[in-house]
Amino acid sequence: MSRVLDVYNYLHTIPELGMQERKTSAFLADQLENAGYIVTRNINNATGVVGIYDTGITGPTLALRADMDALGHMINGNLCARHSCGHDAHCSMVLTASENLIQSHTLKKGKLKIIFQPAEELGTGAISLLEGGVLDDVDMVLGLHLRPKSEVPLGQATPAMYHAASQRLKAVVHGTRAHGARPHLGVNAIEAASLAIMSVATIRMDPNISYSIKPTQFDCNSGVTNAIPDEATIIWDVRAEKNDIMATLLIKAKQAIENASLSMGAAADVSWYNLVPAAVYTDDAIALYTEAIEAVLGKKGICDPGKTAGGEDFHNFILQKPHLHAGYFGLGCDLEPGLHHPDMHFNTAALATGTAILEYAAKKYLG
Repeated sequence: MSRVLDVYNYLHTIPELGMQERKTSAFLADQLENAGYIVTRNINNATGVVGIYDTGITGPTLALRADMDALGHMINGNLCARHSCGHDAHCSMVLTASENLIQSHTLKKGKLKIIFQPAEELGTGAISLLEGGVLDDVDMVLGLHLRPKSEVPLGQATPAMYHAASQRLKAVVHGTRAHGARPHLGVNAIEAASLAIMSVATIRMDPNISYSIKPTQFDCNSGVTNAIPDEATIIWDVRAEKNDIMATLLIKAKQAIENASLSMGAAADVSWYNLVPAAVYTDDAIALYTEAIEAVLGKKGICDPGKTAGGEDFHNFILQKPHLHAGYFGLGCDLEPGLHHPDMHFNTAALATGTAILEYAAKKYLG
């Protein structure tokens, strides 16, 4: 059995939720130290791990990043951690590539920095690393992700996987409590919130640029069934292909919610959180991954750049440090039935392919 598959098979048995990746991070840190990296654990008082290999020769610093956390699924009434997004696969490929790169003695300049990041699913892991200074000396950062069969077939990879910006919009609508027999003395928060939802649904933007905004939670309960409620909370899931579209969409939604609430005699407190920016890559990183994919899979193995409405907190690196060169490839692996499905599975033979692509890119950049 190959090294990358051995690592994957072990990590798959110890899924841990975001910021709780203690066994996972300890294992990965131990393996990096055994390979010869200088390792720092518990980055920014969290579970992040960084390993550094310095060639001792002046040159750039390349970072290879993998996310560690699993997802929480309700299964038979119990919350269970499962690796249904492939983060165990990402760690396996990055770790194995990092080991092979030292063993092969092909890095001739600069530094290689291996980053194992916590809490990608929470949208807080990349920020934690940034606050810990992990990206301060990095010139280029490279990431990767398994792709569903419907996007990238087995035996192919895309040199650029473009994620959408993703955010949560929250509105707390304040009405006036009253008895159900005297509704004219109150302002019904349910009615005001419902009007706000319909108002947001009328927002129109350029249809040539992908975006969506849809309510996903509605919470309102006066405690009894014969009283007018005075508060309602709504959550929207907001997505946009580009960061500037996201900013405009949030402003329009805030205006729509506030105006709709006001027209009913209510008021609304509007906020947003859990920003995951849209992907922004540099041409040199895309070219590097394109060359690496061709070297491993041939020209037929190169898929066109892909787009997804899904988010990825890797892009916080570039948002916070726009000077960074960044790339992110998507690996075909016959993944079914889909990411974040508790029964997600894929062809593990693709792990060796992903490892080889990472190795080639690192050798090219630091060789």
